[in-house]
Amino acid sequence: MKRPNLIVAVLILSVSVFLTVGADRASAQGPAGAGASTAAQGSSKSSDSHSSHSLNPIKWVKKDKSSPNSNGSRSDIEKKLTPKLQAQGILPANANTTDACAPFVALHECLASLHASHNLDVDFNCLRAKVTGVQTNADLSGCKGSIGEKAQSLNKAIHELNPSADAKGATKNAEQQAKDDLKDLGA
Repeated sequence: MKRPNLIVAVLILSVSVFLTVGADRASAQGPAGAGASTAAQGSSKSSDSHSSHSLNPIKWVKKDKSSPNSNGSRSDIEKKLTPKLQAQGILPANANTTDACAPFVALHECLASLHASHNLDVDFNCLRAKVTGVQTNADLSGCKGSIGEKAQSLNKAIHELNPSADAKGATKNAEQQAKDDLKDLGA
């Protein structure tokens, strides 16, 4: 008879400890629901340590307005890059950076693809189609491998278009060249 009483006592003790710890954790998380911001502001007034800190995690990330991928400055940087890339022979004289980089989300990815294409003598239109997954009006019939709608990494695209090349090294080199181009322009 003593054994069932012992099991019940241990079970009751375990449940009470669990509920106590759970309640402490829930109260430590703060308020939730529609009035959470109001309640949080009210509770932060009691302690000055949180008064200058936003509880919104999105505000914790600093937004860099001068980033090369922000709407206002990307076109300016592309305009500055066009003559530089044409002078280096990376971009043909009749092309511009804005048109070449249109399918790319990030400008540095476009520049890395342009450099890789130039360094390895790979058709840029094929490389761009593989990296972005976007097919433009350019002739892609001479491209090696399949051109799908799914974007690939620059490393994988280089490997498919030029299997004999050191794709990893070429990618690293092209990314550094792209970084240097942006750095030279102060972007």
